Amino acid sequence: MTASSAASAHRARLILCLATVYLVWSSSYLVTKIGVSALPPFLFGSVRFLLGGALLFAVSRILAVRCGAAPLPLVDAAEWRHLLVVGFCTVLVSNGFNVWGIQHVASNEAALLNVASTFLITFLGTLGRRAHPVSGRVLVGLLLGVAGLALVIDPFAAPAGGRAATASLHLLAELAILVGCLGWATGTIYQRNAPMRLDLMGFTGLQMMLGGLMLAVPALLAGDLHRWDWAPTGLAALAWMTLMSSCIAYTAYAWLSVHATPAQTGSFGLAVPALAALLGWWVLGERLTAAQSLGMAVILAGVLLVNWPRAAGSAPPTAPRAGA
Repeated sequence: MTASSAASAHRARLILCLATVYLVWSSSYLVTKIGVSALPPFLFGSVRFLLGGALLFAVSRILAVRCGAAPLPLVDAAEWRHLLVVGFCTVLVSNGFNVWGIQHVASNEAALLNVASTFLITFLGTLGRRAHPVSGRVLVGLLLGVAGLALVIDPFAAPAGGRAATASLHLLAELAILVGCLGWATGTIYQRNAPMRLDLMGFTGLQMMLGGLMLAVPALLAGDLHRWDWAPTGLAALAWMTLMSSCIAYTAYAWLSVHATPAQTGSFGLAVPALAALLGWWVLGERLTAAQSLGMAVILAGVLLVNWPRAAGSAPPTAPRAGA
């Protein structure tokens, strides 16, 4: 394969993975809000990642066997450590704090708070074995994102439910979501810098299962098992999050975390909240003001700058990993 065709193939995969993450994860806030309204939050997240991780790992092994590999991979101590760290950060911390917080804030507000992931990923991406500097164009795009965020966040918005008595809980939920953003950014950059022997799908499946097991601990402590309900609405939300978000979009994001620049990987934190806010307004009737609409347009402009194609003939940001 020539350098030009390799660059074109890389760019096509980049666009496909970005589009998958943008479109699927933009619906995740709405679906999660519906899901945790019907099912206990921590158990909802735990079951989602256990099922999604098991499915991904099974598919990865079927593909590996077809290529002549052993049915089960050899995972050494270092690889288990990487799996545990990424599962802890991206599932237990990120998803755990987010599913708890979204119970007490509107889905569009939760989505907008997750813009923080973009800035944290880009900042942390300047550190480590595969540090990637921020260019002037990317910096302008991120500054546009900050300006858009300033427009879409309303500090005078009423807490979810509209009761003044819930103001402290609303603030705590906002802080919890921001902690989740930090966990996600840390796990993303750790995975980018960690050497892995497993193929990307197998690694993603295993770390999701480990994170799902970790998330089962707060679920049991909170008594989620006794509050489980087989309501069709909750089960439909769980199915969507398991198949589309955990399996398809999560795999696309894992590819981006390895093969794209940190700014490109983190750009989902700008595009997804803007689209999620529109869905929350359309489906759940959540308030969307003229200032918020303008802010989302500014955010999307920032995403365009962050992901503007490189000059023709330039090399991809990272070399594809064998087996990925």
